[in-house]
Amino acid sequence: MGWIMVMFDLPVMTDGERKAASQFRKQLLDTGYLMIQFSVYARPCVSYESMDTQIRNLEKIVPAAGNVRVMFFTDQQWARSYTVTGPNYEQGNRSVAPKMPRQIEFWE
Repeated sequence: MGWIMVMFDLPVMTDGERKAASQFRKQLLDTGYLMIQFSVYARPCVSYESMDTQIRNLEKIVPAAGNVRVMFFTDQQWARSYTVTGPNYEQGNRSVAPKMPRQIEFWE
């Protein structure tokens, strides 16, 4: 059991680039990713094979001028991560400490 983390830089200088970036983010959310930070998303993966499938799916949706980095963390490594914020930081809709989704809790 682990987590796949997707970090990306997408150009947003033109209307078309902004639209492509928005569509990419929406597709991540629609396929089970959680927004950790503005350009950092993560989702649980049950195996390296599942991660490979996610990478193939990302290759299909990444905007032409996008730069995407993918990392895999075991569940134990993910559990040892920390979030440090300043006293005036607004979290908004980003996940502070994402919980294991219910549909795969049996892997714990």
